[in-house]
This record gives sequence, C-alpha cells and structure tokens, in this order.
Amino acid sequence: MADSARTRRIVWGAPGWYIRTVVEQITIRRPDDWHLHLRDGDAMRAVVGHSARVFGRAMVMPNLVPPVFTAEDAQAYRARIVEAIGPESTFDPKMTLYLAPQTTPDHIDAAMAAGVLAVKLYPAGATTNSDAGVARLDGVYPALERMEAVGMPLLIHGESTDPSVDIFDRERVFVEQTLAPLVERFPALPVVLEHITTSDAVDFVSGARARVAATITAHHLLMNRNAIFEGGIRPHHYCLPVLKRERHREALVRAALSGDPRFFAGTDSAPHGVDRKERACGCAGCYTAFAAIELYAQAFEDAGNLALLEGFASCFGADFYGLARNEGTITLARESWEVPATYPLGDSEVIPLFAGQRLRWRVQP
Repeated sequence: MADSARTRRIVWGAPGWYIRTVVEQITIRRPDDWHLHLRDGDAMRAVVGHSARVFGRAMVMPNLVPPVFTAEDAQAYRARIVEAIGPESTFDPKMTLYLAPQTTPDHIDAAMAAGVLAVKLYPAGATTNSDAGVARLDGVYPALERMEAVGMPLLIHGESTDPSVDIFDRERVFVEQTLAPLVERFPALPVVLEHITTSDAVDFVSGARARVAATITAHHLLMNRNAIFEGGIRPHHYCLPVLKRERHREALVRAALSGDPRFFAGTDSAPHGVDRKERACGCAGCYTAFAAIELYAQAFEDAGNLALLEGFASCFGADFYGLARNEGTITLARESWEVPATYPLGDSEVIPLFAGQRLRWRVQP
C-alpha cells in the first residue's frame, strides 16, 4: 500500500555535485504502536491525543499505581482512555494485564473473556512502577501455562535485576539466563521481548522458535549511549533499557529494516513530568508519542530505505497479534519543524525527545 512522491535534487558531496532522488512524501497504511505508556488521570488526558492522531491501535502498558492486575482494572482503564479521546476518534487502545505473584489461571481466563490482549512481565524492580512485578518466574508458572493454552502473548521487559550485573549487560544476561529457558519451557507461548536494545536480543529473536517477536523504539534506532552524555548529563535521553553502544544501535537498525516480521514498532513512549526527570534520581523514559511515526521515518530514511517503514510500523505487529491490518492511511511529508520545548502533562510539563531540535518529517492533516 505504501506510496511515495519523489523529486530529483542537485546536491554537493564527494566527488562533487551530483543528482539525487529524494522522497518528498510517503503514504502508508495507518500504523500501530505495540508498546505505549499513557499514565492515568490528567497526565493521560494530556498525552493520549498525540498517539490517537496517528496510530490505529496501541498496546497500553499496565504499570500504573496501583497496577492493572485484573480484567476489571483493564476494562476500567480502557474506559477512561476512550472517554479522554472522545467519541469521534477511531483509536483503539489494547489492554494488558500486569503479571504479579498473585496472578492465577482464573485471572487469565477473565482477561481473555474481557478482551485483554496480552500480559506484561516486569521483573521486580527493573523499571518504573515494577516493584509489584515478578521476582521468581516459577511462582507464576500456572498462569503462564494457562496463557500458553489459550494463546495469550507474554510481553517482557527483558532485563536482569541482579545488582552485580552491569547496567549495559542486563538485557544480554536476561536473554541468556531467563528468556531462553522460558521460551524452551513454554514452546507454544507467544512472547514479545519489548524495546530491545542489543545485538544479543536481535540474534536471539531472529533465531528463536515461532511466535517469538520483539518491538523496537524510535529512540533506540536514532541514538546510542553517547547521547546521554553529550555536553553533560541529558536526563531526557535516559530510558530503560538504557541506550547501548553504536554497534548495538546498528544491529537494531538492521533488524528493523530487514523485513523480518518478528520485529515491529513499539515506541515505549514514557511521559514523566520535568520535575521527576530533572532531579538527583530521575525517572527513566523518553517521551516520543508527539512525533513517533516522524521519528521512525527519520530513522528509516537515515538507514536508506524509507519504503520499509510500512511493514515495520503498520503490518507486522497486527499480523503477530492476529488482528486485521488497519484500513486507513497516513501521509508523511518532508517538512522541517521545531520540536516544542515542552508539552502539558497534568499539573506538570513533559520535555519531549529532541526538544528545540528540528525534525524533517511531519504527518499531514
């Protein structure tokens, strides 16, 4: 379905002036965001429109305070989101359950009946609002067995919480010590390793059994760990899993542009008030929902193949979850614009990724 408009430009480069074909506009099937943090209350109402304007669906994370433990919690949260976006919106939030030591097979059955799409595993203490998560996987085996039986996907924040493991190695160690045995123990369980950051994760997913996939964020495609320290500490580039070395970023780009349907878009857009980010112990998370598809377009263009964006952003995730691909389209045009310094966030403000910098793609009205 992807369609593009191109022009030819005379540009300067080695060995001199030459003619280059430039994509000026691209139309793709309406995309989906398979990993999104919306928060709740006034903060949710402030940011949900950024996602609803572009995406057909989003997989909404359950790490609220308190978390989304039950089907009733998920239904109530979805109702609040739908009310916030208004009846004219076609945006469809897909809900998740927070996997906890107290999660039982009955919780899984109730979630399935209520239309909850997946269950999220947070290793206890791994990231924002994960303290209620799972410390011992064997304690939730009965719930995982029921999920395997009914085909409900398990979404995983894949980081080791062992304090002796270096922060830049936590994903690799988790993949080796936890994910690989889990995938083997539950051979029919659909698994998504969320917001992958390393070549190790790419290699694991690429070589894994069927029904194992991964999401990749725009900020992990665009930045490596140097971005956290450019000219000083940049808290708005701090996320978990943390940005990694350039070779890992390059591996993510190769995966995203490979056309392998195991890899698809999940922004992990995570709004935090500026007062919570810019402090001695600031929160992890990059806010990207304001321009998520524009950021992905920039990453794909930088890598030399914008035409592959549609499969990654609009097709592969829907296929994995057994959902129909969206019918509508969006159009991105080459248009330079400056990212605002802040956006409202309830009683605070959120500083978006690349605030004050210019992006070169923009979704057309």
